[in-house]
Parts: sequence; C-alpha cells; structure tokens
Amino acid sequence: MSAATTTADDARIPLRGHLRHTGALVRRNLLWIKQDPESMFDALLMPVVFTLLFVYVFGGSIGQALGGGQDGYVQYVIPGMIAMMSMTLSQGVGTGFSQDFNSGVMDRFRSLPIGRGSVLFAKIGVELVRMLFATTVLMVVAVLVGFEIHHWAGLFAAVGLSAVFASSIMWVFLTLGVVLKNAQSVQAMGFLVLFPLQFGSSIFAPTNSMPGWLQAFTDYNPLSTLADAARGLMLGGPVAHDLWVTLAWSVGITALAAPYAIHKFRTKS
Repeated sequence: MSAATTTADDARIPLRGHLRHTGALVRRNLLWIKQDPESMFDALLMPVVFTLLFVYVFGGSIGQALGGGQDGYVQYVIPGMIAMMSMTLSQGVGTGFSQDFNSGVMDRFRSLPIGRGSVLFAKIGVELVRMLFATTVLMVVAVLVGFEIHHWAGLFAAVGLSAVFASSIMWVFLTLGVVLKNAQSVQAMGFLVLFPLQFGSSIFAPTNSMPGWLQAFTDYNPLSTLADAARGLMLGGPVAHDLWVTLAWSVGITALAAPYAIHKFRTKS
C-alpha cells in the first residue's frame, strides 16, 4: 500500500514540480559540499595523481611501443583518462546515497511531498558537476605535462560524451546504494566492476598486444569505445563507430538501470 501510494503521489506531481524539487535538492547537495570541502579531495587529487603516475612511470615504455616516446604517450593517455574519470567518480554517487540512507536523510526525503525521482536526479546532477571539475583539473595537469589540444570543439564534445556515459553508470551505482547495506559494500562492489572495465580497455595502452580473449572483451567494453571516441574527437581520426557504440551503451544502461533504481528507492523499507 505504501509503495502504491508513493507511486500515485509521484504521478500527481507535474513536470514543473519535479524540476523545482530537483533544483532545490541540487542546491542542498552543493551546500553540503560547501560545508564539507574534503568531499572534493578525490575530484581534485585523483586526476593529478593518475596523470603523473601513468605519464612518468609507464609513459616511457608504452610510449616507445607507440613509436612516440613519453610525449606520444601523453597524447594517447589523456583522452583515455577523461573516460576513466567518468567511470571512477561515478562510484561516489552510490556511496553517498548509501550514507544518506544510513543517516536517516533519505527517510526524511521520502516523507516529504516531493517526486522520488527528483532525489536521484539531483544526486546525478551534482556528481556530474564533480566530474566536470575533475576533468578541468585533469586538462590543466595534462597541458603542464605536454598535452597539445588539437581541436577545442572536439575536447568539449569528448567531455560531453563522457558526461552522458557517466550519467548512465551513475544509475547503476545508485541502485547499489539502495540495495546494499552500507557505503563500504557499495565501494567494494564498485571496485570489482571498475578495475576489469578500466584496465581491460584501451584507456592506458593499445589492445593489439593483449591476448585474443582479452581483445574480444575490450571490443565490447564501453570504456574502450569512449576512450577511442575521445581520441578521435580531440586529436583527429575516425569517430563515428566508437561514438555511436558509446551512445548505444549509455542509452541501454540508462533504460535498464534508471527505472529499477527509482523503483527500489520508492519501495525500500
């Protein structure tokens, strides 16, 4: 009865009301970040640490294999790291959602006459702001280590594509945040998903030297198509196939995960 009543209440809220509720919740989440600036440390430090680590530890050897040395590797890895940011920071929306449930904040939200989907959309909106901040930091560090931006329009298109894919993945982590009992469980499950997808892709190194079975995996890995699309957009080269495959993954994941996440949020006891 409670779930049915909640669904009926949501249906009576007009679109304008949902947008107003989402805006108010976005403002609430941004104010929370302002009160707790340490929550931005991962978005600030992760792009710095990963860029320096991969460029100066692996850049020489992988760059030689690419035929361009360390400078060539910088051009290769930075577009891939934009794709990595979209996946890694998406995990934060699930852990934060789980913490809000355990602290009782979500029980308060669900007792208010607001659209239940607005709570989830607001979480995704703020997490996208964090991702764009991290991407900005990444590009600043990338320029400092020698990355050359060939196409500014392509750079913005690559960031936009990463944001679209990130928003789809966030629905998966929101579902985990509802279903799993605590933030630690969400984080552990997230790492189990993130590591195979990130390292079994073309983000950090070309896939042509990988075993055949792993290459078959990377061919269907959306992070590979996202990274390759970002390279094509930023540096020039074929884009269409990787772009459409990435968009297809994004639409498919959102179509499956978003309704389920909203349903689980509405019916969670």
